[in-house]
Amino acid sequence: MEKPQYLINVCASFRVKGEAKGICHKKGSHNLLGYIEEGILDRDIDARVVSTGCMKQCEDGPVLVVMPNNWWYKEIDSEDKVDEILDALEKGEACEDHLFS
Repeated sequence: MEKPQYLINVCASFRVKGEAKGICHKKGSHNLLGYIEEGILDRDIDARVVSTGCMKQCEDGPVLVVMPNNWWYKEIDSEDKVDEILDALEKGEACEDHLFS
């Protein structure tokens, strides 16, 4: 198996001991996983999407991180914002509107 060009990490607020407690989970970040996966496939982006444990950025959640570029996105709580990020990623660019400053 070849490594993908991008790894898209979506915070799911899980803690080492216990259940999800953070903002990302409460704002439905896990509900966007399927939408992100479909968007990757529709745009033919060489990427994988995974849910993660808490990224410790609750005040800016839901958080999405694109690696290896280390692009951290905040307040990704809608399909429209996901589309903007994936459209930019398709061009190999960051979506400046949603990056952490």
